[in-house]
Amino acid sequence: PGPKDVHTVERGFRGLPTNLNNVETWANVPGIMRRGAAAFAENGTSGSKGTKIFALTGKVRNTGLVEVPMGTQLGKIVDEIGGGESGVAGIKAVQIGGPSGGCLPAELFHLPVDFEAMQDAGAMVGSGGLVVMDTDTCMVDVARYFLDFLIDESCGKCTPCREGTKEMLNILTKITEGKGTEEDLTLLAELAQSIKDSALCGLGNTAPNPVLTTLKYFREEYEAHINEKFCPAGVCTGMYTYEIDAELCPGCGLCI
Repeated sequence: PGPKDVHTVERGFRGLPTNLNNVETWANVPGIMRRGAAAFAENGTSGSKGTKIFALTGKVRNTGLVEVPMGTQLGKIVDEIGGGESGVAGIKAVQIGGPSGGCLPAELFHLPVDFEAMQDAGAMVGSGGLVVMDTDTCMVDVARYFLDFLIDESCGKCTPCREGTKEMLNILTKITEGKGTEEDLTLLAELAQSIKDSALCGLGNTAPNPVLTTLKYFREEYEAHINEKFCPAGVCTGMYTYEIDAELCPGCGLCI
């Protein structure tokens, strides 16, 4: 199989530039036709023109579709438009760009949301997904969750994506069950980078993003799972055991 990273805006139908894209892109066309390209470029940054629609969801007061100029600070979207945290737990991170996007900590909320800044941080604008997570979220489990989804999306043609993502999932599952080792972290990072560099299409190139960014920004959570057999967020129940004190048990049956 050959690479499938087709850029139709460069060469498409009959060898000419072709706009084969999504509804959001098409929706910009009438405004550009009426007002011109310069008016469209008034919004955004030098490298990322126009506006972008994000599906804002998660632990914020206001959820839904929001449209902002490219280059808007991540924190402004979360705090001003999203209304800030929806519960008592503080906001920890966002997952931006869809399932193969990256997880960025609250310390990076000053970053502008444009193609360049997000790529430099290890994430991407992508499909415009923006999931806000609080301190009750386990970032190791988040990486495992998105990777599990991406495995089903793989076409299976190239070995790095087909086999590599499954092995990454096995390692993440092992860690969330309290069976991980320090060697697993090294292998996980090497495997993720290898898949990113060698997969034949955009899905395989970006599938490791949730793993790489959580390893980069939330490594202490991985280490807690491995060294302390402890999930700081209390999400990974596979490493916990429970006992019932017979003297205190009222016999209510809830534990069943």
